[in-house]
Amino acid sequence: MSHEDATHGPAPLGSVDPEPLHRAVDTLAEALHQYVQTAVGVRAEFGAAEADEDPRVLALENRVGQLNAAVFDSLHDSLGMHPDLTSSVWEAQDGPEPEHAHVAPEGAVAAEVFYLGFVVADPAPGASMTLDGVIELLDEAGGDVAQRLFDGGYEVAEWATSRGAAVEFGDDPDDDLDTDDTDDTDTGGGAPGAGPQEDR
Repeated sequence: MSHEDATHGPAPLGSVDPEPLHRAVDTLAEALHQYVQTAVGVRAEFGAAEADEDPRVLALENRVGQLNAAVFDSLHDSLGMHPDLTSSVWEAQDGPEPEHAHVAPEGAVAAEVFYLGFVVADPAPGASMTLDGVIELLDEAGGDVAQRLFDGGYEVAEWATSRGAAVEFGDDPDDDLDTDDTDDTDTGGGAPGAGPQEDR
């Protein structure tokens, strides 16, 4: 659908049939319930790392991802909107601000995104670490690097560790940060010491 059509225009749309949108959401909800049922069963038989990589779990995660896209397309095609419905946002915990949590000052110079990538193969059978553990290791290293950058006088607006795709920073097309149009798991994020986030 073209962004120049009436759906994306400035005028109100008036009457819109919501039933196709509800059907898309219902289909997604059914898949999520199926994922929960399967994940509970798989976890009852296997450890956490094995359950994460179980083909049944991965297949349902892929299915949920496709249905997330279908919900987006339904809303976009009917309403011309660009809904952000797949981000995970954790509320800040009560208590004092972390010692090293910093926010870039207003009027700071434009920022750029930097990437450091690794291609990591599955360890040999019997090894104590799995590919799932790579994220934890890189996340710890990312926190150390972010803190060193801040200590060196840089303003670290965001940082994250991802698996399979570059992290997408910023939700405003006018943000100073460059973005990649990707969608994959990431952890970390925020200013040094700000704690983990996940976008999925």
